[in-house]
Amino acid sequence: MNKNKKIVVVDDNLTNLTTIKNILKPLYEVFPVSSAAKMLEMLGHITADLILLDVEMPELDGYDAIRLLKNDKAYKDIPVIFVTAMNGEQSEMEGLMLGAVDYIYKPFNAPLLLRRIETHLSLADKKKELQELNSIIQKKLIVKIGEVFDLQTSILNIVAGMVESRDDITGGHIHRIQKYLKCLIDGLIDANEYSDELCSWNMDFVLPSSQLHDVGKIAISDAILNKPGKLTDEEYEIMKTHAKIGKEAICRMEETTPDSGFLRHAKNFAGSHHEKWDGSGYPDGVEGTNIPLEGRLMAIADVYDALVSVRSYKGAFPSEKAAEIIRNSRGTHFDPKLVDAFNTVSGEFATIASLSQAKK
Repeated sequence: MNKNKKIVVVDDNLTNLTTIKNILKPLYEVFPVSSAAKMLEMLGHITADLILLDVEMPELDGYDAIRLLKNDKAYKDIPVIFVTAMNGEQSEMEGLMLGAVDYIYKPFNAPLLLRRIETHLSLADKKKELQELNSIIQKKLIVKIGEVFDLQTSILNIVAGMVESRDDITGGHIHRIQKYLKCLIDGLIDANEYSDELCSWNMDFVLPSSQLHDVGKIAISDAILNKPGKLTDEEYEIMKTHAKIGKEAICRMEETTPDSGFLRHAKNFAGSHHEKWDGSGYPDGVEGTNIPLEGRLMAIADVYDALVSVRSYKGAFPSEKAAEIIRNSRGTHFDPKLVDAFNTVSGEFATIASLSQAKK
């Protein structure tokens, strides 16, 4: 089995080179070279399993050579054993810090040399096996994560569909909202606004989690949710509770699912999309950047969709009118920076709305 192992021996002394070669060749495939430069050339032609490297050599010594090896992705994992006449803790420490796995001192004992080589080849094999096993485990984990994500998405779609099916005046709202949000987020990224926070988000979670922004409507009665006309003040107060109810429901989920970025985004969408920049919104009346960014984004997407959609108490506004209303609410209802981003993508909003209406 050892005959398959390739060992490169580097020494500028021909006697040492010949001696080491004769010791190793009954057990290994040996490639003797007289300089570090020739070693690098040799490594371009073979896949070495181990390198025996002399420390004291002209032009490029062993320390410089190992630096080159460890800085090259192709060679950095090859075990390097220094073979040297320099016997001292300082030189040994320097070599080990540079990445050598061991030292053999001249004049060397042949059985000891063979045993050291056997040990480090075995360790390298074990390391490679562990890396391969880790790679297999990671691939399986990725598959499992994908399966869980698909299951989560399916459940989410069902829940979101249940919410939407109870509110028959907002058909397609949830899917349009995700498209509006993506446009708005892209606009912010292009404008380099809120980039630190956006870069910290896992975008695989953000848009899907937005589907739960109205989950609290499950607790609102059909009589109010589907009333054919404008709500009374009392009914409107009941309707407003859906934001708090949705947030509290997702908070309960978080208690059994710690560190869930998905639920954190969902909670912020559900609980804060009716807050206003000037603090006059609900359920908590927070203002400015105290409102989670998810809520500030959803506020624009949600209001725009309501404006361009038919309601029992109003017709659909043209996209230009809806965009004008958004712009006029800059700094009162909506985050000024988000409105500026909206202005750059309002044409895309209009396209999304028109395509949705064309399908009806």
